[in-house]
Amino acid sequence: MYIRNIILTFISIFFLICQLGQSAQAQDSIKYSLDKQFKIGGEGGWDLLALDVERHRLFISRSSHVQVIDTESGKLDGDIPGTQGVHGIAIAADLNLGFTSNGKSNSVTVFDLTSLKVIETIKISGLNPDAILYEPISKHLITFNGHSANATVIDAITRKEIDTISLPGKPELAVNNSVGNVFVNIEDKNEIVVIDSNLNKILKVFPIGSGNGPSGLAIDQAHNRLFSVCANNKMMVLNSESGDIVSELAIGSSPDSAAFDQKLGIAFSSNGDGTLTLIKENDPEHFSVLQNVKTQKGARTMAYDTENHRAYLVTASFGETPPATKEQPKPRPTILPNSFVVLVVSLNP
Repeated sequence: MYIRNIILTFISIFFLICQLGQSAQAQDSIKYSLDKQFKIGGEGGWDLLALDVERHRLFISRSSHVQVIDTESGKLDGDIPGTQGVHGIAIAADLNLGFTSNGKSNSVTVFDLTSLKVIETIKISGLNPDAILYEPISKHLITFNGHSANATVIDAITRKEIDTISLPGKPELAVNNSVGNVFVNIEDKNEIVVIDSNLNKILKVFPIGSGNGPSGLAIDQAHNRLFSVCANNKMMVLNSESGDIVSELAIGSSPDSAAFDQKLGIAFSSNGDGTLTLIKENDPEHFSVLQNVKTQKGARTMAYDTENHRAYLVTASFGETPPATKEQPKPRPTILPNSFVVLVVSLNP
């Protein structure tokens, strides 16, 4: 009996080692690389991106308009005008509608996803709408307003403003889960606010530990994990139900966007230092840095295609930084003319 138990224990350990080896081998086989570069050009800065995977379209905010790019060819597929100070784009596939948040005009532009024609412009009470999110269960469209520290709720069916949610600080990017809850980073408080989008009220507020200046946010819906990318080069992983800190990991500097690939169990952080950090979810309690893909300086905003395992990032080439002034105490470097590009980072076959 004693010898038999030893043999069974040995067999169990052997199979465990084999499984760990197979897991490590599978992890090692996951590699991403810069696959394509689309030269877009055009004037103006840029901010957030959105994808319409069904129509192979990438939406890019460009200060006063939204460029629409074919994701296969890289060609300009259309343009949505009149979006002054545009920050974000939300896609409501079930309504065949798209929405932009226009920071300078305190408005939302509504457009048809098929024709790209503008349907109407909704004036809102919130000031400087930045991130924008469509929640499909409640059919609510939410803008997160940087200057008024609140969220404007619009009924996406009637396209009327129906509520305002006060927030504890300056909101950044947001995600939703499968039961109608919305999570938003609060940049100047280092918190995540949880909103019930059916009731339009705050349910919980989670501190994010040692993370500072959170911006991009992603979610693993299957395992209730939030991925908050922060200005101090950290990705904070939280339990989306309890708010408990699960892990913190090193990422590149100046991150702005985050994404999660449910099939591969990988979280992404797009960083202004010219890297895309990949974080592997080994299991819901353990995470590790898988790869830092070289992209291009300034490529800190991202849209991710979970079906084809592709990250789309945008940036340009930069010149000198002008001296600081009273009006511009933190000047940005000049953008070289017609240097704007879309970068495509893909899973290696």
